[in-house]
Amino acid sequence: MLKQNSAADAHGTQNECELIITRIFNAPRELVFKAWTELNQIEQWWGPAGFTTHVTELDLRPGGQWRYVMVSPDGTEYPAKGVFREIVPPERIVTSDEFDEGFEQVINADLPQGIVMTILFEEMGDKTKLTLQIVHATDEDRRKHEEMGVVAGWNSSFDCLDEFLATQLKHQQDGFTLTLPSDREIAVTRVFNAPRQLVFEAWTKPEHVKRWFGCGSMTMTVCEIDLRVGGSWRYVLYDPSNGTEHGFSGEYREIVPPERLVATERYEPVPNSDHLNTLTLTEQNGKTTLHILIQHHSKEQRDGHLQSGMDVGLQQTLNRLEDLLKSMM
Repeated sequence: MLKQNSAADAHGTQNECELIITRIFNAPRELVFKAWTELNQIEQWWGPAGFTTHVTELDLRPGGQWRYVMVSPDGTEYPAKGVFREIVPPERIVTSDEFDEGFEQVINADLPQGIVMTILFEEMGDKTKLTLQIVHATDEDRRKHEEMGVVAGWNSSFDCLDEFLATQLKHQQDGFTLTLPSDREIAVTRVFNAPRQLVFEAWTKPEHVKRWFGCGSMTMTVCEIDLRVGGSWRYVLYDPSNGTEHGFSGEYREIVPPERLVATERYEPVPNSDHLNTLTLTEQNGKTTLHILIQHHSKEQRDGHLQSGMDVGLQQTLNRLEDLLKSMM
């Protein structure tokens, strides 16, 4: 991690080659562990404040490799990589930590080598104590790492994680979850305080879809729905912040009102972006659980979809649907 201005949390050394950084997070251990191990979550908090991170590789198994690229506000890239040595959900992760090719040129420093990180997740009721143990090959490597600002960098990153976990807890209250069932799939769940029939109508009737589909300040300029097997649909969103239009379209494969809807989807500006969406609605005690399974042709296509910011956009879109459902009841 790179140096940023941040109050340092408790840290110290058990020996001359080791650094220890701890932080208590106001979130359950399972949630904190997911934030460390799921691609779409890592990219939302990893790195000091102001940085963004792209996960280019994540093979979460002993012997599997990872590679993250932190990008500073001025666009400079800081790549790092490693190999997982041990994974014990949700208790412990052990991995090597290396500065990847190109890092030395941008940091202009003699980089430490042979770093091994152990991340310990300790349950404390509804909170989690995280202990980060950073072991270096030599005490000289530890000193180099400290001079780079590793402690301040990690604490700034933990501040970002703290904010991210607070957002995740709020989503849990709304019943929103996003998981990755396989290398080609994204699964989204959201609970609505409305009967299933009403949710299905809001999802499939143009006069309703126009009022909730989209995020931020976007408005819908086209909403075409031919609700039959083999029928097509097309939505166009206008973004007033930059004057661009975003077109989405597809065909219906299966329709079982008010339980199930299967359709293809493509983002028109991106070639070969076609994927399959399966919407399932289940009702219990007047509430409806919406589940969307998004199936891509490849892991690369799925990761590209995640990196587009679809999770944040979808959260905002479903919040708008929630507001519409309240007004319809």
